[in-house]
Amino acid sequence: MSGIFKAYDIRGVYPTELNPELAEAIGRAYVTFTGAKKVVVGRDMRPHSEPLFEGLARGMTMQGADVIDLGLCSTPQSYFANGTLKADGSVMITASHNPGEWNGFKLCKADAVPISGATGIMDIQKIVEEKSYPACDNPGRISHYDIRPEYGRFLRSFAKMNRKLKVVVDYANAMGLYEIAGIADLFDIVPMYDTLDGTFPNHEANPLHLSTLDAIRAKVREVGADFGAAFDGDADRCGFIDDRGEIIPMDLFTALIAQDILSNGPATILYDLRSSRAVPECIREHGGKAIQSRVGHAFIKAQMRENDAVFAGELSGHYYFKQNFTAESQGLAMIMLSNLICKKNQPLHELVMPLRKYFSSGEINSRVADVKPILAELKRKYADGHVYELDGVSVEYPDWWFNVRASNTEPLLRLIVEANSKQLMEAKREELLQLIRG
Repeated sequence: MSGIFKAYDIRGVYPTELNPELAEAIGRAYVTFTGAKKVVVGRDMRPHSEPLFEGLARGMTMQGADVIDLGLCSTPQSYFANGTLKADGSVMITASHNPGEWNGFKLCKADAVPISGATGIMDIQKIVEEKSYPACDNPGRISHYDIRPEYGRFLRSFAKMNRKLKVVVDYANAMGLYEIAGIADLFDIVPMYDTLDGTFPNHEANPLHLSTLDAIRAKVREVGADFGAAFDGDADRCGFIDDRGEIIPMDLFTALIAQDILSNGPATILYDLRSSRAVPECIREHGGKAIQSRVGHAFIKAQMRENDAVFAGELSGHYYFKQNFTAESQGLAMIMLSNLICKKNQPLHELVMPLRKYFSSGEINSRVADVKPILAELKRKYADGHVYELDGVSVEYPDWWFNVRASNTEPLLRLIVEANSKQLMEAKREELLQLIRG
């Protein structure tokens, strides 16, 4: 059982690792840990999300909490409901981009503040294992609420487009259908895989795996679309395609959105430390304050609150907005990209082109026996650069930089290198991989 309690959520294979009985125990432990009296619960389209909801809600009401059942929704909608309905917390039942046999829970406190391994998931695990639930004489109730109309109005309030853009949307048979339902009429949408199916019959719902984008890239070119948007399973991540069918690197997308936001005045924007140097350069060029963040939504959301940041972008395709309770909203990302295209009156590839000025390796994983001595050797060997340890080891030089950080869940080191030339990037990439892999 302990393997399902992870750094950022609870996740496992149904029903061998996660089932309604365990969901009930987790519901009881969640309420015991948080003291929540009103909890918002949403779920994705996986066939076992319904029985997991029933178990989770049963456990929560046993401990005296009222459950607001959102039914099917995207993860960003569950965050929006948490804050809008002034709940004490929320749970989204989803395994995001994982295959269909997986499921899980994304947990939050009030105002969509995430509960991570460091801030409560391990405590909840302990309560489940010890069955240490206090007695409760007054069980809670379950009510139903449709958040979609309010979320749609929220998204529409940011729209400044002067024309309908043609957009290919790959819903991946998943919750992107709900994420942008309230704004679909603002676009000329060419849909792909727009039937809910938790078995993912067409491709896995993970835009980080670039092969899953082949079909949408071809469709964008075929229909002459302004851009393409490919959602993951619970629609808290999205991959974007330009009008020529080229993939927009997710860090560069952060810089695009920053331009629309900063057109309204100066603001603080966060970018994760794996992002291209082009990102902070663009933010500063447009009058913003750029702050680097470590990887992971729980860390980024906390840092956004500390710095009163209005927006943050992550290399993995998560985009966070202060307006959505410092949480993801891919519908809002889609609106802001469209605003920028209309305002600049340029095709998207031309807007991305100035940002494609450096050469990145992308993130490369290496399985290692022991992480610590490798990180120590990296610090020693590259001590002549600017070394810092916000997340793993980062070293910056005038014409190149790298970051190496450990996985939260596996004996892996993740490397990313960027340089001013392709030749330098490749040389440094091989040099670093040789040191890491031995």
